[in-house]
Amino acid sequence: MDAMPQQNPEPPPSTLPPEGATAVPPPPAPMRTTLRRAAFGAVAGAVLVAGAVVAVPDDANDASPPVPGPVARAEAAAAAGSPASLSDLTALIGDRQQWVETHPSDAPSWAVLGTAYVEWGRRSADAAYYTRAEQALQRSLAAQPGERGNTEAWVGLGALANARHDHLAAKKWGETVRARQPKNWAAYPVLIDAYNGLGEYEAAVRATEKFGSLRKGVPALGRTAEMYRNQGWREDALATAQEAADRATAPAEKAAALHRLGDLAWERGEPAEAVAQYGAALRTDRGHLASLAGRARALVALDRTDEALADYRTVTTKLPRPEYVLELGELYESLNLDGDARTQYTRLRELLAQGRTDGVDESVTEALFEADHGDPEAAVELMRTEWSALRRSSAVSDALGWALHRAGRSEEGLQYAERAVETGVRNASYAYHLGMIESALGQGGPARGDLEESLRTNPEFSPLAAPLAQEALDALGAPASGGPADMEPSAPEPAPEPEPSPGAPERSGTDGADEKDAGPGKAESREKAAKDEPGPKRSAQEAAPSPKAKPGAEAVAQ
Repeated sequence: MDAMPQQNPEPPPSTLPPEGATAVPPPPAPMRTTLRRAAFGAVAGAVLVAGAVVAVPDDANDASPPVPGPVARAEAAAAAGSPASLSDLTALIGDRQQWVETHPSDAPSWAVLGTAYVEWGRRSADAAYYTRAEQALQRSLAAQPGERGNTEAWVGLGALANARHDHLAAKKWGETVRARQPKNWAAYPVLIDAYNGLGEYEAAVRATEKFGSLRKGVPALGRTAEMYRNQGWREDALATAQEAADRATAPAEKAAALHRLGDLAWERGEPAEAVAQYGAALRTDRGHLASLAGRARALVALDRTDEALADYRTVTTKLPRPEYVLELGELYESLNLDGDARTQYTRLRELLAQGRTDGVDESVTEALFEADHGDPEAAVELMRTEWSALRRSSAVSDALGWALHRAGRSEEGLQYAERAVETGVRNASYAYHLGMIESALGQGGPARGDLEESLRTNPEFSPLAAPLAQEALDALGAPASGGPADMEPSAPEPAPEPEPSPGAPERSGTDGADEKDAGPGKAESREKAAKDEPGPKRSAQEAAPSPKAKPGAEAVAQ
């Protein structure tokens, strides 16, 4: 069975009627069909956000048959706020396409179709569907403006903006819906992704907590696990992600939860556990191609290179996301297969160019590629543009710092690399980049600490970069024995006081008049106090490089 449906959900040519067609009253439909579609339109404001068809209320009556078909399963996934399988998603798209053919003024159905296109484009890496999604969502708003209650289309536009990595626009749509309908939980996944993409992590935490209060169950558990992961709280992230996996029932929902466990295991430097979790996700849903990419990554760390290459070749054919193609190219380069690596890098450039044409911002992936394999100055310009547009996530900070370092401006790049690490997320690549920048600046102690952290976090985080991290660490050598205090020069001994000549007045300082006025007794006691007082000394904590503050550490300590 293919991981992708056998046919793409191509819309018929007349899916978007000509101008003015919305004024034509729709023909009557059978009562049962009309009620079913109306109920789902109310339930599903069908927002496919971050892999899930998201819906609004749960209390609508569902007249699903005892054995639901693919469309009914997709509707049930929408009502639960969970992802639909690709085959069910395809069926839902086909169903809505046929419906709007004869009901062109049905705003909820246009919104469902548009958000389904968003999800199909995201999960197939085919950005052409984003254009179709935008058309369908605009048709929904033309039939019923958002100000008149069509917030489903607004949420759909927010999901579309996030899929294109236009997080500022997504934030606008999500906050607009939240202002009008604070208890509409469908707005919060849009806001969570937007805030994380912009680096507004405190706002993302608040949105996640609100989502959890409005929407219990597996979707909320998954979002909470991701929040903990972003804060560096690994144990909490793992426990919450495991609970989500245990409670998930539908295959697509279960696969997504298992995939999350695989990601967490990989980031902890446990490739064998990651392979097991990704494999479980693929056995649950063979169409979950992101798990195939994750398994390939972990197989490389286990030196199962042939299996990794087979998985990478499959996933880059069926789900050609730029980051996967970059990973395959770097794997080839680490194996000294330079011709194969160049082929992948050429393909990557083509994908990035196509993405720009389709309005998708892949600038972080492009900057990392240019910094390491192309033009570092171009990488700097890409990330400068992101930064000036207020897209200041940890990923952007890391990429900008690394690009500046590769362009020969390590001192300028240091502040951005530090900012990426200080967000709290435990990312071996971020620590590696910071350590290499510090090493280039002659900051041996901090460099050693961050390079050790990168390899402690995940010893095999990259087939190219992990060996370089170890080489740089070896070149720095071991720290001085005895700890940081031994690295400080000892305080000089005070010079002995000259013996006074017979008959001369006593002097213990430079101001003889003061000493004379003080009297012999006071002068002697002051001289003794000066001899007994230790010279200025730095504590070990002061002598060592100051540790980086971790967000939330004070709250944890309290």
